[in-house]
Amino acid sequence: MPERLINACYRLLLGRPWLVLAVIFLLLAGAIHQARHFELDASAESLMLQGDEDLEQYRTIRQRYGSDDFVFVTFTPKGPLFSDDTLDTLESLRDELAAIERVASVTSLLDVPLVQGEDVTFETLQEGPPTLRDPEVSMEQARQEFLTSPLYSDLILNDDADTTAMLVRFEQDERFAELLDRRRELRERQEAGELDAAGRAELEKVERAFDERGDLIQMRMEEGIAKIRATLERYRDPPTIHLGGVPMIAVDMIDFVRSDIRTFGVGVGLFIILLLALAFRRTRWVVVPSVICASVVVAMVGWIGFMSWPVTVVSSNFISLVLIITLSLIVHLIVRYRELHAHDESIGQKELVQQTLRSKFKPSFFTSLTTAISFGSLMFADIRPVMDFGLMMVCSVVAGFILTFVLFPSLLAPLKPAPVPHPKRDWAATINLGIAHVVHRRPGRTAIVFIVLAALGVAGALRLTVENRFIDYFHEDTEIYQGMALIDQELGGTTPLDVVIDAPQAFMEDYEAARAFDEEMGIETESTPAQGYWYNANGLERVTEIQDWLEGLDATGKILSVGTAWEMVLEINDGERLEPFELGILYNRVPEELRQQLIDPYMTPDGNQIRFDIRVIDSLPGLNRDQLLERIHTGLPREFDIEPEQVTLSGMLVLYNNVMQSLFRSQIVTLVVVFGAIMLMFGALYRSVRMALIGPVPTAVAASFVLGIMGWIGLPLDIMTMTIAAIVIGIGVDDTIHYVDRFQTEVRDGADYPTAAEIAHREVGRAMVYTTVIITLGFSILTLSNFMPTIYFGLLTGLAMVFALVSNLALLPVLLERLRPFGAR
Repeated sequence: MPERLINACYRLLLGRPWLVLAVIFLLLAGAIHQARHFELDASAESLMLQGDEDLEQYRTIRQRYGSDDFVFVTFTPKGPLFSDDTLDTLESLRDELAAIERVASVTSLLDVPLVQGEDVTFETLQEGPPTLRDPEVSMEQARQEFLTSPLYSDLILNDDADTTAMLVRFEQDERFAELLDRRRELRERQEAGELDAAGRAELEKVERAFDERGDLIQMRMEEGIAKIRATLERYRDPPTIHLGGVPMIAVDMIDFVRSDIRTFGVGVGLFIILLLALAFRRTRWVVVPSVICASVVVAMVGWIGFMSWPVTVVSSNFISLVLIITLSLIVHLIVRYRELHAHDESIGQKELVQQTLRSKFKPSFFTSLTTAISFGSLMFADIRPVMDFGLMMVCSVVAGFILTFVLFPSLLAPLKPAPVPHPKRDWAATINLGIAHVVHRRPGRTAIVFIVLAALGVAGALRLTVENRFIDYFHEDTEIYQGMALIDQELGGTTPLDVVIDAPQAFMEDYEAARAFDEEMGIETESTPAQGYWYNANGLERVTEIQDWLEGLDATGKILSVGTAWEMVLEINDGERLEPFELGILYNRVPEELRQQLIDPYMTPDGNQIRFDIRVIDSLPGLNRDQLLERIHTGLPREFDIEPEQVTLSGMLVLYNNVMQSLFRSQIVTLVVVFGAIMLMFGALYRSVRMALIGPVPTAVAASFVLGIMGWIGLPLDIMTMTIAAIVIGIGVDDTIHYVDRFQTEVRDGADYPTAAEIAHREVGRAMVYTTVIITLGFSILTLSNFMPTIYFGLLTGLAMVFALVSNLALLPVLLERLRPFGAR
C-alpha cells in the first residue's frame, strides 16, 4: 500500500475518530436490519452432498411411494395395554393428534385392519375388515395377530405387548412437489444446453420459490411438532410416551443450533470479558476488544441474513469462532501497544497507536489471509453445510480484520495513554523464557520429541473412520436418544432405507412393445399390476425370498413389501397360491384403504417395480452403513439372478452414507489445499524457500496430533470434526507468523538467532499465550452443548490449540536456528 495512502488512513482514523465511528454505527444499524433474515436450517437435506445424484433419486422415489414426513409416537401404559381404560386413553390421544393442523392421518392399533382368524375370507375383506374395537373382535385374538402378523409385529406392537406405536403422517405439500418437478425439468434442460435466457430466468425464479417454500414447510413442521409435543405432554402421566422420526430430529436439531448460537455466543462473550479483565486489568482493554468483537458479530449476522445463507449444525459455532479469531487479532495489538508504551512512556497516544498499527499490520494481514485460506479450503468439501461454513468464516475473518484495524485506533484515539503496567511477575513471559532456554540447550531432543509425536499422530490419523451411530450424537437424557433407542430396540428400527428393484430390461422392452402395438391397433387396454413382472405367484414368492434374505442382515429391522401382503394372502387362502386372474380380481376388489396399506407403498400400479421399506437399527454396535449397502447391492444380483442395473438403493441412510464416505476425500483435499497455500504464502512473504518449508510445520504437527488422538481413541470423523484440522491450521499459523515476524525483525536489527528467539518468546510469546488461553477456555464452553459433535469439537479444538502453542514455542525456534532462513548470523 502506498505510503501516502497509509498516512491518509492514519489521519482519518486518528484525526477524525468520531466520523469513523458514526459511519461504522450506520453500517451496523443496516446489519441489524438485515439480521431479521437470519435463518436456521437443520433439515435432513441440509446435510447432503452438493450435486448428489442419489438426492434426486430419493426425491423421485419419495414422490412415487410416499414421503418421510411422519413421526412415531410410542405409548407404554402403566397397566395392561389391551384394557378398555388404556384403549380409551389411546383413542383420545389419537383423535387429538389427528385434529392438529397439517396432520394428514394417525395410524394406531385401533385403526389397522385385522385380517387373521378363521372367519376372515376374501369376501369379508371386500366388505371391509374389522378393527380392534369392533364388537365382534376378540381382544386376545387381536393381540395375537399384532404379535404374529408379518405386517404388524415389531411395527405397531413390541414383543412384550406392552408398548405400541402410532404413525403420525403430515400432509404432502403439492406446491413444493410442483416446484420440485419444474426445477428438475429446467435443470435437465440447462445441463443439455437447451435453456435460453427466458428459461434461465424462470429457473432462477423457480429455485427461489422452491427455497422459500422449503422454509415455509420447515416453519410449519416446527409448529406441528410443537403442537404434537404439547398434546403428548397432557397424556404423559402415567403412560411413558416418546416421539421419534426424521422430522422431529430435524426440528430438535434446529433447537440445538438456536440454543448453541445463543448460549455459546453469549457465554463465550462473557468469558472473554472475564479473561481480558484478568489478563490486562484495565477497563479500556475490556471495553475496546468487546466493542470490536460485538461489531464483527453484528456485521456478520446481518451479512449472513442479507445473503440468505442458512446456519446449520456445522456452522452453529460460527459466532464463537468469530469472537475468538477477532479477539486473537486484538490481543496481539494490545500486547504490542503496551510493549511500545513500556519502552517509551513519554510517547503520545496517537503516535503510540500509529506505531502499533504499523508494526502489526503486515503480520496481522497475513495471519488473517492464512486463516481465510484455511477456512476457504472447506469449500472444496462438496458437503453443502461445510462449504457454507467455510464461506461464512472467510467473510468473518475479512470483517474481523477490517473492523479491528478501523475501530482499534478510532476508539483509542480520544483517550490518553494508560499508566504503564509494571507487574511484579509476568507469568507468561517467565514460562516462555523457560521454554526458550530449554529448547536452545536441547534442540536435538526437542526435535526428536516432536518427530515422535507427529509419527504417532499420523499413525492414529490412518485409523480414522467415518462410521458412526447417529444416536451417539445426542445425550442419553434427550428425547431424540430415548425415542430412537426405544424404536430401535422394540419397534423395528429408525433409519429408513429403500431397496427398489425394477423388472428386467428384456421384459420391459417386450412390455413396452406390446403396449405400443395395442395403441397402434386402437386397442384400449387398462394397465393392471397383473400384466407386470412382479404381481404374480412366482414374482411374489420371489419377493418374499428377497425379503427373507434382507431380514437376515444384522443391521436391518422391520421390512415391509408386497411380500408381506402375499404372506397374509396365503394365510387367508390356507396356503394355496392364487392364479393370475384371481390376483387381478383381488387387486381390484380389495378395499381402497387396505390396498393403500398393503400394496401401493411397495409396488407401482403397473407391477413392474417393487420397493422394500427397510428400517435400519441405527443403535446397533459396530454399525457399518457402507458395508451394509455394498452387501445389499452386490448380494441381491448374486443370490437372486438380478442384474445390478435393476437394483436401486435410496433413503436417508444412503444419502447420509454418501456424506460420510466423502469425508475422507474432503479431509485430504482441504489439508492439501490449505498446506499448499500456506507454503506459497510463507515463501512469498519472506522470499525464502526455507520459510516455505518451515512455516506450516508447527501447525501441521498440531493438526496431525489432534487427528491422531481421534484415531487412537476411536472417535469417528463427522461433518463437524472434519473442520477441526482446518480451524487449527488457520488459527495456529497466526502465532507462527507473529513469532517469525518478530524473530526476523530482531535478526535484521543485529541479534543472533538465540537472542532473537528469546526476545520473540518474551514479547510475542506473551500474546500467543494469552490468545491460546482465551481460545482454549472459550472452546471449552462448547462442552455444555446437548449435541455430542459440538462437545467433541470444543474439546479437540482447545486441545489442538494448546499443542499448536507448544509447537510454535518449542519446535519453531529449533527449525529457525537450524535452517537459518534469514542469513547465517
